[in-house]
Amino acid sequence: MYAFELQRATSAADAARHAAAGARPLAGGQTLLAAMKLRIAQPESLVDLSGVQEMTGIRRDGARLRIGAMTRHAQVAASAEVRQAIPALADLAAHIGDRQVRARGTLGGSVANNDPAACYPSAVLGLGATVHTTRRAIAADDFFVGVFTTALDDGELITAIDFAVPRRAAYMKFKQPASRFALIGVFVAQHDDGVRVAVTGGGNGVFRHGGLERALSASFTPDAAAAVSIDPGALAGDLHATPEYRASLIGVMAQRAVAKALQG
Repeated sequence: MYAFELQRATSAADAARHAAAGARPLAGGQTLLAAMKLRIAQPESLVDLSGVQEMTGIRRDGARLRIGAMTRHAQVAASAEVRQAIPALADLAAHIGDRQVRARGTLGGSVANNDPAACYPSAVLGLGATVHTTRRAIAADDFFVGVFTTALDDGELITAIDFAVPRRAAYMKFKQPASRFALIGVFVAQHDDGVRVAVTGGGNGVFRHGGLERALSASFTPDAAAAVSIDPGALAGDLHATPEYRASLIGVMAQRAVAKALQG
């Protein structure tokens, strides 16, 4: 490590003030601290968000479920409120990383980091969530811009995320065995106005798959998902998987997600 200044925020306004002055937000630290150890990131100042109580908690409000940005993965996974409203979201959280990661990692930290193979962004996009920040509310479709890039401005912090409660939903991922990130993850959610399908792990950031959405809106069955041709052209290839293999995984994970959602 190296010398840096650590600020401890006590409120969202306090955290925003430090962030606006150039301090790097520290949520769960599962990405940032590792990057600092490797000197990939070398911030001179950090603002610790762990003491900001108003950025934690889970609350159901009609057809929406609000989760504070500093809520840990393990808390989302164990929440009776989440399990009742959106069991797919609790299941997703329960399979992020390992027990240590789930105990420290946070919803807001994961979404703000926008790792192209992270699980939470697919839930945010698939559930048509709204990201609330210290400055505004951002629709999920407008939030994810690219690899490790979001619509957040410098100094802007996520405070909470509102998820739309779907009729049914499920998430399936094929894990990269070492990192436990998604080689491909597919979040399928059936809403009253249609189906949303979000894919993570494709290499260029989370995205919605229009072909699967149209097919499943017409017929919410595994067979309908199986009939959709997945184009590998926009997918990444690396030492873990070719674009063609990732395309095949999208189809298989989508079919399994639909079958799981139908099981209740």
